[in-house]
Amino acid sequence: MKHFEFTVTDEYAGERIDKCISELYEDFSRSYIQKLIKDNLVNVSPNKENCELSKSVKGSYILKEGNFVFFDTKESIIPDIVPEDIPLDILYEDSDVLVVNKPKGMVVHPAPGHYSNTLVNAVMFHVKDLSGINGVLRPGIVHRIDMNTTGSLIICKNDKAHIDIAAQLKEHSINRLYRAIVHGVINEDEGTVNKPIGRNEKDRKKMACNVANSKNAITHYKVLKRFKDYTYIECKLETGRTHQIRVHMASIGHPVLGDDVYSTIKSPFKLLGQTLHAMTLGFIQPSTKEYIEVVAPLPEYFNNLLNILI
Repeated sequence: MKHFEFTVTDEYAGERIDKCISELYEDFSRSYIQKLIKDNLVNVSPNKENCELSKSVKGSYILKEGNFVFFDTKESIIPDIVPEDIPLDILYEDSDVLVVNKPKGMVVHPAPGHYSNTLVNAVMFHVKDLSGINGVLRPGIVHRIDMNTTGSLIICKNDKAHIDIAAQLKEHSINRLYRAIVHGVINEDEGTVNKPIGRNEKDRKKMACNVANSKNAITHYKVLKRFKDYTYIECKLETGRTHQIRVHMASIGHPVLGDDVYSTIKSPFKLLGQTLHAMTLGFIQPSTKEYIEVVAPLPEYFNNLLNILI
């Protein structure tokens, strides 16, 4: 018997429960989830604090943001997640949160095919107690960046901090600045992409603009330097949809250099994925209410590429 639980984020609000669970836990087929639901083994409560109000639901149940979903399986399909002594570049830490500088190529949390060597495995070795709101696969994780995106990521040590930071993310009050190199020369010095983003209807692992069940998505960008065939930009996220910068920049004809998912342009450089870095993260500390701003320096490969392009 193995227990699973998670809190529904806005990314999955409005989706059927069987569809959501099969996307979050890819080792479980949708038919297997539907069987668990039919056997009344999947429960939903309004939120984690009111588990006594939980009830079993049908597969057609539409999730709401904040819903707490939990279920048990007879088979331990997903292995236990264990701490691993992996070096961490810690940019900031206190009793509630820590901000780490995630390296390129590291997956943030365990998922099918990546149950070890993730950021979560490393953080679990460094921090003994983490927020449990997002379940056993994502302890402490309140937001994510892609495997091949580098930079600052906040981890919550307790549920109180998690709820507070999640509220700041929802209110769009966290200052998130990214650096990117994109294909083509952007003529205007500044601009805004305001296009809703949702899951690609043909490929659920990809995102797309203006599709069914899209959610509001806004990215502001500013040109830092122009090169012959590329532009170095800063992006400010007003919202935080999956792959937002990559999808938005591709939608205006300037995909991120090295992006092998949203760009069809072959990179002439030897890159491991997109040239995208989460540089600045500013937030209100959950307990002291002090504004904290952390800056992750550009990685070596990024600086080297800028020097080549000059």
